[in-house]
Formats: sequence, structure tokens, C-alpha cells
Amino acid sequence: MAGTHPVDGQHRPRRLGEKVDMFSGKLGAPEIILILVVIILLFGAKKLPDMARSLGKSARILKSEAKAMKNDGGKDQDQAPADPPVSEQQRTIQAAPGDVNSSRPVSEPTDTTKR
Repeated sequence: MAGTHPVDGQHRPRRLGEKVDMFSGKLGAPEIILILVVIILLFGAKKLPDMARSLGKSARILKSEAKAMKNDGGKDQDQAPADPPVSEQQRTIQAAPGDVNSSRPVSEPTDTTKR
């Protein structure tokens, strides 16, 4: 019944750019119950709470990320982060006191095991 008028059922041509709603009042209680029964049969009743929990976590993460992106949108994105330049001295790993004396060079293992 594509193109029928929603009020009186009379056929009328669709206008250019007019949106067509597939579920305009056709998804009622029996359809929702049928969908839930199919989901329970597919996944099992034991897995549904875990799935709902993970879906809730995912939705919460998505919401917080969208909020963070919205808040960051007001700041200048062209500016580079103001990190201080790292000097060569800061990049060198300093040995802890006593490590130099207690360390020894690694020697190649000799094959002394009995076969």
C-alpha cells in the first residue's frame, strides 16, 4: 500500500523528498512479543542479562564519548598540545644505586645438559 493516504486510505502520489515511514503504527504489542520470543530462543535466557548489561555499558561509553566530543568542539583544535620539549637528559634512563656493581654481562649458555 505504498502511496496510500494515512487517514482515509485513498491513493495519492508521493511528493519528491517525502519520507516514507515503514513502521507507522504497524509495530504493536504482538509484534514486539514475537521479537522478544525470537531473541530468547536465539540467545537463551541465561545470556540475556549479560547481553543487556554489556549493551548498557556500551551505551554509557558512547554517551560519555559523545559528550566529551561535544565539549572539546568548543576549544581550538588547530593548536598543538603545549608539551615542553624533551631534553636528551630526560630521555636517558638512570641506573639505580647499586645496580651497576651487581650486574654482570650475559654469557652465552654452554651446552652441558645431558641428552
